Amino acid sequence: MAEAWTRHLKDDVIESYSAGIKASGLNENAVKVMAEKNIDIAKQRSKDIDEFFKIDFDYIITLCDHAHETCPTVFAESRIIHKGFDDPPEMAKNFTNNEEKLNCYRKVRDEIYEYIKTLPPSKT
Repeated sequence: MAEAWTRHLKDDVIESYSAGIKASGLNENAVKVMAEKNIDIAKQRSKDIDEFFKIDFDYIITLCDHAHETCPTVFAESRIIHKGFDDPPEMAKNFTNNEEKLNCYRKVRDEIYEYIKTLPPSKT
């Protein structure tokens, strides 16, 4: 969701990539709640951080505590910023009602949106 919001809101000033410590697949609930905002992430794919070791990033923004704690030291030259968000699958795991599960994703989707808006302003 963060990569999609960044591309949607800040594509003219930020080249965004998204990866996890471990690729875990595209979450169908994330796809659904982003589609509610007219952003299609169905063709995105879950990526492992290993795919990006050869890129010199200016910034790495970690969005969950696990990623922040385990971010590989190979990115030591990059400035690492941590902005923690709740993990939607973890939040939703005790709900049986699909709408309640989606509300977990909506909450985090909207929080990420607000955070991305605070990143460097667009050139236009």
